[in-house]
Amino acid sequence: MSTGFNRDRDDVARGGKAIVVLPDQGDAHRDADARVEETAGLALAIGLSVVERIVYRVRAPKPATLIGSGQVEQLAAQVTMEAADLVVFDASLSPVQQRNLETALGTKVIDRTGLILEIFGERAATAEGRLQVELAHLDYQAGRLVRSWTHLERQRGGFGFLGGPGETQIEADRRLIRDRMARLRKELDQVSRTRGLHRDRRQRAPWPVIALVGYTNAGKSTLFNRLTGADVMAENLLFATLDPTLRQISLPGIDKAILSDTVGFVSDLPTQLVAAFKATLEEVVSADLLIHVRDIAHPDTDAQRSDVETVLADIGVTDATPRFEAWNKLDLLDAEDHEAVLAEAERRDDVVALSALSGEGVFDLINQVAAKLTAAHRRYSITLDAGDGAGVAWLHAHGEVIESHVEDMTMHVDVRLAPDDHDRFVARDER
Repeated sequence: MSTGFNRDRDDVARGGKAIVVLPDQGDAHRDADARVEETAGLALAIGLSVVERIVYRVRAPKPATLIGSGQVEQLAAQVTMEAADLVVFDASLSPVQQRNLETALGTKVIDRTGLILEIFGERAATAEGRLQVELAHLDYQAGRLVRSWTHLERQRGGFGFLGGPGETQIEADRRLIRDRMARLRKELDQVSRTRGLHRDRRQRAPWPVIALVGYTNAGKSTLFNRLTGADVMAENLLFATLDPTLRQISLPGIDKAILSDTVGFVSDLPTQLVAAFKATLEEVVSADLLIHVRDIAHPDTDAQRSDVETVLADIGVTDATPRFEAWNKLDLLDAEDHEAVLAEAERRDDVVALSALSGEGVFDLINQVAAKLTAAHRRYSITLDAGDGAGVAWLHAHGEVIESHVEDMTMHVDVRLAPDDHDRFVARDER
């Protein structure tokens, strides 16, 4: 059995025809059309060609197939008519449901978790990201090694789902998976320790860390690029960013801060991924400030906000961490909605409305970030030798110089500083 990702996917994974099915169980907080479009976007993100989107009303989920027998028959006819290679269910399917549906439909079936894991498997760029995704794949796949997948037997191995599990000896494979997962967890523990050391060094510096969080495709990477001048992949594509990116930025009153772009969240994010990406998400847990980037033009923006807050709570982010919301994508709103969003944001002190694409409101965001990070700063009156250029430069770099003047070869400076920075400056003089 292979112990790595098989990048040589078959035709189903790239260019294959997919039908997206949403079993609508009456979630009042979500728009069914928007939800099915999101799942179609997930499929498109790995190169599938979505030939049909279907919403089935499901009042009582069926243990064997989730949807009703009549709906299964209709779907089977649609699969035949479209010559579909794959059916994607926007739901969690049990191994039995998945097997029964594959038998009834005569084609491969994956659920939302499998699809998201497949995307992560293709997108992970760093060694750490690949370790995290492989661990999540294995955790999910371990419960789905069943002999009933006869049409997938004798295919090549690999940890993807669209290419088949390559399963021949169930118990042997399960043992290999358990052993591989144990090794991956050890490697990720080392990654976590290394990342912790890096965080400790940054905190001793001390440079504040600002983490961008939000629903996938909310515009975090576009905002990150605008604030830092970086060229992080920023496309209208779900899960465009998987691996965390850190860049240095300067803010009013703050010479240096670290901005972190993180993986986007999504509704029903697989628990395997939350666990596997814990090392990466520790950057969010330890951040000094969170900016929750929201796609304010999306019809499910409120539900997406709730999903993000749920994941933040799951990974250990508490209410003690300062945060505010960046209502992004103003450029997609019509004139009336644009003005309404701006008016609502103006009434709140925890929101900035902006367009990361056009730049509208970004200056306000920068000032808001600086204000929150310097909220604990105090005003100090400091005296130093008029020739102490290094000391003056230090005060400008670490604080906000309000006023300064020279009198009798002594410089008097009024400056706003964090108490810790003031103590560091005093310690410098004492040395």
